[in-house]
Amino acid sequence: MARLVFDIETSALPLDQLDAAQQEYLFRESERLPDEVSSQRRRAEIQQQFNLWPFTAQVVCVAMINAETSRGQVLFTATDHAEEEAADRAVRFVSCPDEADLLARFWDVAQHYEHIVTFNGRGFDVPFVYLRSALLEVPISRKDWLGYRFQTEPHCDLAEQLTFYGVSGRDGAARRFNLDFYCKAFGIPSPKAHGVTGLDVNRLLQEGRFREIAEYCLRDVQATLELYRIWKERLAGIK
Repeated sequence: MARLVFDIETSALPLDQLDAAQQEYLFRESERLPDEVSSQRRRAEIQQQFNLWPFTAQVVCVAMINAETSRGQVLFTATDHAEEEAADRAVRFVSCPDEADLLARFWDVAQHYEHIVTFNGRGFDVPFVYLRSALLEVPISRKDWLGYRFQTEPHCDLAEQLTFYGVSGRDGAARRFNLDFYCKAFGIPSPKAHGVTGLDVNRLLQEGRFREIAEYCLRDVQATLELYRIWKERLAGIK
């Protein structure tokens, strides 16, 4: 059965794309603080979270790999549009003129896969691409990816599997760690080893370094695939 491993990168939309009422709603908490310094600090913290919300951010990259063949492609928005293979020729890099085109290409690929693998995809990636696609009127080819939380088909979310669905809470034996931490624990090359993290995406986008975003996203997916193989071999089936 075809299984797709994927990950997305997002970037905050310009603040001026939100009207006054939307901005007041988002920053309301900061305006209630008693002093200007605390208010500005909280405002900056809130704005830093814009990348996490599909109504304040856009998808700028999607990396995908077939779990069985290890072949795939990386779709990313860029001002120059081209298609090229990665060094190992197993992955194609495809630049897209805008987010709508990127999402349309993504759903065209997605319709050919019965199952998906993500890291925190149920909580972030899947609802994000669903809502951004709806906002941009891009047809969604697979609407069953949220699935039933306590099943691994059609969606195996490794963040849930490695915490046994949050059985330990925040501080117990199966507490949740980030992908970088799990990779280092299991001896998988960290996607952050090249010095780029998700916090750099906004800056890289502003600087026109689109390919660096794409390469970072691909490293995330490659790490997720290796983590999935370890989970499948050593942990799958635990109830």
